[in-house]
Amino acid sequence: MPVPEALQPYAGRWVALIQAEVAGVGATPEAARAAAQLARPKETPRLEFVPEPFALALPEIVRRLGQALPAPEQVWLVGGAVRDLLLGRRLHDLDFAVAGDGLAAARQAAKALDAAVFPLDAERGVGRVLLTTADGVLTLDFARLRGPDIFTDLASRDFTVNALALPLAAPDTLVDPLRGTADLRAKLIRACSATAITDDPVRAVRAVRLAAQLGFRLEPATRAAVKAAALAAVSAERLRDELVRCLGGGRVEPAVRALELTGLLSQMVPELSALKGLHQSPPHTLDGWEHTLAVLVRLAEILAVLGPVHDVDAASDLTLGLLTVRLGRYRAPLSAHLAAPFADDRPRRGLLMLAALLHDAAKPATRSQDPDGRIRFLGHEAAGARQAAAILQRLHFSVDEVRYVQTAVANHMRPRQLTQAGEPSARAIYRFYRDTGPAGVDIVLLSLADYLAKFGGTPPPQDEWAGHVAGCARLLEAYFERRAEQVLPPALITGDDLLQTLALTPGPLVGKLLEAVREAQAAGEVTDRAAALDYARRLRSSPDALDPPG
Repeated sequence: MPVPEALQPYAGRWVALIQAEVAGVGATPEAARAAAQLARPKETPRLEFVPEPFALALPEIVRRLGQALPAPEQVWLVGGAVRDLLLGRRLHDLDFAVAGDGLAAARQAAKALDAAVFPLDAERGVGRVLLTTADGVLTLDFARLRGPDIFTDLASRDFTVNALALPLAAPDTLVDPLRGTADLRAKLIRACSATAITDDPVRAVRAVRLAAQLGFRLEPATRAAVKAAALAAVSAERLRDELVRCLGGGRVEPAVRALELTGLLSQMVPELSALKGLHQSPPHTLDGWEHTLAVLVRLAEILAVLGPVHDVDAASDLTLGLLTVRLGRYRAPLSAHLAAPFADDRPRRGLLMLAALLHDAAKPATRSQDPDGRIRFLGHEAAGARQAAAILQRLHFSVDEVRYVQTAVANHMRPRQLTQAGEPSARAIYRFYRDTGPAGVDIVLLSLADYLAKFGGTPPPQDEWAGHVAGCARLLEAYFERRAEQVLPPALITGDDLLQTLALTPGPLVGKLLEAVREAQAAGEVTDRAAALDYARRLRSSPDALDPPG
C-alpha cells in the first residue's frame, strides 16, 4: 500500500497515531509511544512504521512473485538481497520472510515459476526454490517470520544492514526500522541489538566477513562484542561454513587479518598463531604470518588476472602481465575448474584459499638453523599436510575436501622444484599429476603466489619469475590440452597381459610394471601394445631399473 501523504514526512520513522493524527515520532516504537504520551497522556496511540520510498529497479523475478503469490502482502524480500540492491551489487540469492508457512509459499512460488523446490526445514516452515536463469541457478529461500510481525523479525537479525525488507505487495517502499540504510551510507556494520552476538557467537565471524568484503568498519560497540565472542559453543559445521565464506569471497586478506586481530582466528585455527614473528632467511622478506597473508593477496591477484574477463589494469603490472601472456589462454578452463564445487556446494576457490592459509602452518614445528645461521624448515610440507588434515577434520570438512587440502599443502613446493632447472620433463609432469590429481592445477596457482609472496611488495627477479611461469605454463598445458597424452594416458596393457606374457604371479611387481609402462607412455617412449609389453619385459629382466611408484 502507498504511504499516506500525511505520513510521508516521517518516512523511515515510527509514528504514534491517535485518531489518524500523528501524536509522536521516534526512531523506535518505544520512543514514538513516549512522545505521544507526553503530548496526549490520557489517550492510547496506535504505533506504525512509515516505510521509505524505494526507487531502485528490482529483479524481474520479484515482480513476477508479487503477481503470482496469492497473498503478496504477507511476503517480504529481506536481508542481504535488499542490502546488495542498495549497494549496486550483483544478487546471488534471494531471501523472503513469510507471515505464515514459508515452505507452502516456496511451493506456490515454484509452481508459478516452473522451478524446482525442496524443504530446507519442514518443521520450521522453510523452503528453497531453485530457478534456472541465463546467468545460472538462482536460489530463493522462503522462511516463516521470526516473531509475530516483520518488525520483530528484522529486530532479531544480525546486523542493521541486513535488517531491511521490501514488501512484495508494495516493492516501492523500504521497511528499515533499525536505520540500516544510514549504516550503509556510513559504511558501518552494527549489531541489531546489544545481545545479537552473544545470542549467536558465529555472528562475530560474519561481522568480520561482511566488514572486509564490503570495505566497511565495525561500529565500536559491535567491535567490542566481536572481540569478546566465545566460539567454543558454536558447532564445527557453522564455524567451517563461515570460514569458507571468508576465504571464498572478495578481499580475503583483509578478512583473515581482521579475524586474527579480533582473536577469532586463534579460536578457530590456533595452529596459525605460531607463525607470527617466525623469522625466515632470504629471499623471504616477511615473517611466517605476514608471508601467509601475502600469499593470500598474491593468489587473489593471480585469480583475478587469470579470471574469465581480461583485467587490463591488472595485466598492466609487469609481473602479473607475464601471467596474462603465458597463461591467459587458460582463462575459461581455469574458471570452470575453480567453480566446480565440493561437498554442500562449497566452491573450490574457497578451499584453495584455505590451502594457502595453511600451507606453511607447520614451519614453526620444523624450524632448524644451520651453523652459518641459515634457517630451514625441512619437511614442513609433509608435516603441514598432516596438520591441515587434522584441522579440516576438526571442522567437519568432507573426506574429499580434507584430501584436496592435504594434497595441496603436501605438494605446494613441487612446481617450483620442477621449474628451477628449466621446463619440467614429460615424466616429471606425469608424476606430478599422478600424485596430485585435479588438485595439481590449484597447486600450480598456489606455487605462483607463494613465489611472489617471498619478496613482499617488491618485484621478484624477472629471469627467475619468467622461468617459473614458463614451467607452470607447461604444467597447465599438459592438464588442459594434452591430458590424454601426458596426464592420463589410456592403458595399453593390463595386469592379465603381464601375467600371461611374462609368466608372472600376482603381486606388487605387476602394479610397478604397469605404472612404469604408463609413465614411459606419457613420456612418448611407448606408443602401442607391443612396445608396452616389450618395455615391461626389459624392466622385468633389469629389476634395478624399475622404480616403485611414488
